[in-house]
Amino acid sequence: MSKKTLSVIFDYLLYIVGCVLFAFSVTQLLSPNEISPGGLAGIATLFQHLTSIPSGIALMAMNLPVLAIALFKFGGMFIVKTSIVTIFLSSVMTAFETTLSGVRIDPVLAAVFGGIGLGTGMSLIILRGATTGGVDIIAKLINRRFQHFTVGKIILILDAAVVLFAALVYRNIESALYSVLAIYASTRVMDLLLYGADKGKLIYIISQSHEKICSMIGNVLQRGVTVLKAKGGYTGDDRTLLMCVVRAHEVATIYRIVRECDSSAFVTVSEAGEILGEGFKPIINEQKNRQN
Repeated sequence: MSKKTLSVIFDYLLYIVGCVLFAFSVTQLLSPNEISPGGLAGIATLFQHLTSIPSGIALMAMNLPVLAIALFKFGGMFIVKTSIVTIFLSSVMTAFETTLSGVRIDPVLAAVFGGIGLGTGMSLIILRGATTGGVDIIAKLINRRFQHFTVGKIILILDAAVVLFAALVYRNIESALYSVLAIYASTRVMDLLLYGADKGKLIYIISQSHEKICSMIGNVLQRGVTVLKAKGGYTGDDRTLLMCVVRAHEVATIYRIVRECDSSAFVTVSEAGEILGEGFKPIINEQKNRQN
């Protein structure tokens, strides 16, 4: 069995585990205790509360048009994998809702452990090059039209709107507060699993197809690339050097992009002990921490 086949099998095994963790957390811990996980999954659980329509079906109905637009706008295996994950996730959520009754426990415990399960499930899926769809895709579509809004800010605004909607639907302000706790717990787990302690990779790329590589990194990963002029020490030829800083889990995507554009490119990867700036840890926060 080839390495590529094994890699694909491993991808889908992690997708399955991630979807099961995500679905269980939402349908068995968060939703039964009137806690919203945010995003389209949060809206789906609210529809389930109001109409008794399984949240998995509602999630699928909302994701289908979003994924169709994203496939047209972005294309690529990322959207294909995300579509597969979304279909499986919706199916698992529906199965859990129709066979299990949910767990009524202390809301704080439900928010914390539901958030941990949610963040772990999403991290496993993201680590293998896909997402659960929903607000991630919507945010990227909005960012393409309004580039002065970052993807992170758009997701934050959308999640905040869902949390406020949850407070209205459940008629309980405490539901909104528990939802914030759950979203915070999932975010912290994702930061830990995906990003580690603010570490990343510094990548240098020398290629004749530097313009295409630069464009694809921006479109696929939404990462900036610095273009440097260089000269070969042996040949004396002028070269173009690309410098890019990414998270560790994004390195594989960089390899794929470079391989597709120029299989003869020269790539160097080194450790970036700490990364400050847009898309990573804010510089202002780090300055405050060191002053304190």
